[in-house]
Amino acid sequence: MKSKIIQLCQILLCFLLQCTVLSGISIGHIKPNLMLVLCVSMGLLRGRKCGLWTGFFSGLLTDLFFGSVFGFYALVYMYVGYLSGYAHMIYYDNDIKVPTVMTAIADLGYNAAVYALQFLLRGRLGLDRYLLRIMLPEMFYTTFFTLITYRLFRWINYRFLVSSWRESESIWVIK
Repeated sequence: MKSKIIQLCQILLCFLLQCTVLSGISIGHIKPNLMLVLCVSMGLLRGRKCGLWTGFFSGLLTDLFFGSVFGFYALVYMYVGYLSGYAHMIYYDNDIKVPTVMTAIADLGYNAAVYALQFLLRGRLGLDRYLLRIMLPEMFYTTFFTLITYRLFRWINYRFLVSSWRESESIWVIK
């Protein structure tokens, strides 16, 4: 129960920061995608299931406040969290290179999905312009922001949740 409450608080805090503070540090109307960094981080730190649920609720909040098609961002963030959770068991979580590369790939895929389903289906075909002015700058900005925020997510994950993991692995606790 404690892990779910902490996870919900992280989602709400990241959403509030995404909407308020990160809009203030945008460069050319491009801001880092903190919700995407959270989905990738939770997938890497806790696994596929946690990444999936983090992505779903992050996308649901984004859909409620900013989405034109309800469920689109929930689906995209859910896939990002789930797919990043595949690397949970095979990578050492103190290393910053894997989350950085996975965030860059996830951001590129996220923006490709947004372009394909929000612009391409409406007949707007400026892929080269969208790629050079939105996709690549946001990918670099989000990747740079990952270097800062991943360590914070990792610290929160181990600081508050290691005790609950130890309790669940105890032979004296009945499941």
